[in-house]
Amino acid sequence: MIDPITVGILGSALVVILLLLGMPIAFLMMFVGFFGIWTLTSLEAALPVVAKTVYETAANYPYTIIPLFILMGGFAGSAGITRELYETFDKWFRRLPGGLGVATIAACAGFAAVSGSSVAAAAAMGNVALPEMRRFNYHPKLATGVVAAGGTLGFLIPPSLGFVVYGMLTEQSIGKLLISGIMPGILLSLAYIVVVVGQVKMNPSLAPMTPGEVTLGDKLRALKGIWETLLVFFIVMGGIYLGFINPTEAGAIGATALLVIVLIKRKLSWSGLFNSLLEMARISVMVLFLVAGATVFSYFLALSTIPTVVSSWIAGLAVSKYVILTIIIAIYFVLGCFLDSVSMMVLTLPVIFPVIVALNFNPIWFGVVAVLMMEAGLITPPVGLNVYTLAGIAKDVPMAEIFKGATPFLLSIIVVAFILTIFPQIALFLPNFMGG
Repeated sequence: MIDPITVGILGSALVVILLLLGMPIAFLMMFVGFFGIWTLTSLEAALPVVAKTVYETAANYPYTIIPLFILMGGFAGSAGITRELYETFDKWFRRLPGGLGVATIAACAGFAAVSGSSVAAAAAMGNVALPEMRRFNYHPKLATGVVAAGGTLGFLIPPSLGFVVYGMLTEQSIGKLLISGIMPGILLSLAYIVVVVGQVKMNPSLAPMTPGEVTLGDKLRALKGIWETLLVFFIVMGGIYLGFINPTEAGAIGATALLVIVLIKRKLSWSGLFNSLLEMARISVMVLFLVAGATVFSYFLALSTIPTVVSSWIAGLAVSKYVILTIIIAIYFVLGCFLDSVSMMVLTLPVIFPVIVALNFNPIWFGVVAVLMMEAGLITPPVGLNVYTLAGIAKDVPMAEIFKGATPFLLSIIVVAFILTIFPQIALFLPNFMGG
């Protein structure tokens, strides 16, 4: 009989080879997982696995959160929330160094609070903020870098697809994971703002001071532009936090609330509704097959005993568990150069999560750290999806220039991950006091 660990190693190597050959990651994981299960058991045992897994993933109640969160983002875009947020924060932060960049980060954080997609946040804010920053002669590198980095907040600030996928793969509370992202999301937003202000302080030519004075009255009147965001965020996250509703119900309520707002403002067109539904279907199906593929591959790895052996071996090493955590973070950072965020998560968690549990790290806390590193992947070359999105909007700015503009914000992500490691209660404080 073939040694299960040998089969597991060969299967993992095949995954890497097929990935380098360009095979879609969802299907390569299903393919390798299926043949691995067949090799370790029998064809009769392996045949039902793929169909059963795809069905059970789609029929899994928490999975319905994904299309609802995507739909929230579509309706938020139709309602013009991105522009209103940007105009509000422009009034408040205009006099700061790089004020338009600061306003962009704040608006991205606000939009992230009503949208589950970071790429959608980058696209929506790019269409609003880039023309303004260009009008006031902001350097293209800073302008595009700010929007690309700001868009990553959509993966951390709830409602976040990253936490939903992590929760499905690790069987952790999705409600607690979503709430755990609030404080780190605020912390990362502040870190991004520090990067913007710091760069402009060192090189004022990057962002000339925006002309015009803004009175206190103007600032107060501008606050009317954030009421929809605050209302939806407190309904959705407040309901989850107090235990009145579960995350799936929160997604439905949030999407309904935004639909009502769009209808009241008379901004819902047939094309806008079609595009929102199309985006919802596209991302939902993509995540469905990624999670299903990862699940099939996880069954194979479990049969091979590799996760158990690896976690036992690592837990027995005579080094600090924080050294191992640093290695894991470094692996995520490297993988982010080649894989999109969700693919990276589904590929690595079947092996890495048992290690985290064996090292006695809090699974909810690690979910925040993992999502943070997925964020980094959105702006690291050569496969930074947010950068590609911005390159499609700012066609005259070379992609290399956008990557350079986003690079200083990568340091912020590393610093925040370090702070969360030293002070894990930043992520765990709110989930520890949740109701329900």
